[in-house]
Amino acid sequence: MKKVLFILSLALTTSFAFAQEEDASETTPLEITGSGDLYYKYDFAKVGNIPTSFATDHNSVSLGMLDIALKKKIKNVSFVGEISFGPRGQYQSIPNGDGTDDNSFHIQNLYATYAVTDKLSLTAGYMGTFIGYEVISPVGNFHYSTSYLFTNGPFQNAGVKANYAITDQFGFMVGLFNDTWNTYKADPVKGLNAVGGQFSFVADKMSAYLNVMDGSVSGTIFDLTSTFQITDKFKLGLNAADFSNEGDVGYTGAALYPSFAISDAFALGLRGEYFKYKEGSGDTDVTALTLSGNFKINGLTIIPEFRLDSNSDEVMFVDSDLAPAKSASQVLIAVVYGF
Repeated sequence: MKKVLFILSLALTTSFAFAQEEDASETTPLEITGSGDLYYKYDFAKVGNIPTSFATDHNSVSLGMLDIALKKKIKNVSFVGEISFGPRGQYQSIPNGDGTDDNSFHIQNLYATYAVTDKLSLTAGYMGTFIGYEVISPVGNFHYSTSYLFTNGPFQNAGVKANYAITDQFGFMVGLFNDTWNTYKADPVKGLNAVGGQFSFVADKMSAYLNVMDGSVSGTIFDLTSTFQITDKFKLGLNAADFSNEGDVGYTGAALYPSFAISDAFALGLRGEYFKYKEGSGDTDVTALTLSGNFKINGLTIIPEFRLDSNSDEVMFVDSDLAPAKSASQVLIAVVYGF
């Protein structure tokens, strides 16, 4: 009996070893990437004056976030997990009542993808949104401060989606998502109550993504994001969006992102944005111009930036005496390291 058990044990061990060798040939190594950033900003009104996301501290050397992403693929299944620590990575603070926050980290991505075929893949989990031009992590943006379109749109969506590659250039995505943006937790009554879709075109010198999401609670957003590599040095980005909800709540806006690579180590870029709140959201508009430089030293990017925002209604900004003002301006320098 002992001999039989020994032979069976040896056979199982050998089979497992061969299975491991076979799986290893179809498995990619665990990929670890991430970034860290900090900044100094000075607002000429001497208060935090521009109501966009992140980089809100005035006259302070402040933290962005430490971001760590893990990726792994085994055969036709892949997994992505990404967390961040710091103010830029926090979507929502949880006050303790003593001036501190419990929320010191935030899940940026946590999802799995199953490649059904070479053309069709299915993804489920909590994902960075497919809508918009800018992203949460500063390594994905040319400018350190963010646009009004980014601030007022979704950051993340939880749900399930299917991606299909029609050709090498054209693709299509459709999905069901939680009706509330930026949270993994759905309303237990409504569940996956929002539908979203994307039509994409990607070529050597340009890309374009037409996006839509509609939910009975979150509202309806249409979004166009595109990039054009006009020359080897000159690149142009575009983002346009319209969002609406009940009671004429919402916004419409567009932003252009021209950038020019002066050398391999330095590029200069401009963001010009026009953004208008609809009547139910305040019925005012803002024009924002942001000029940024990118100095690159290996994985380090130094971003000096000047920004000027204008609002003719004098309802968005204040001056140094805290009186209503038509414009707000700030300068900052950010240090971003990607690894």
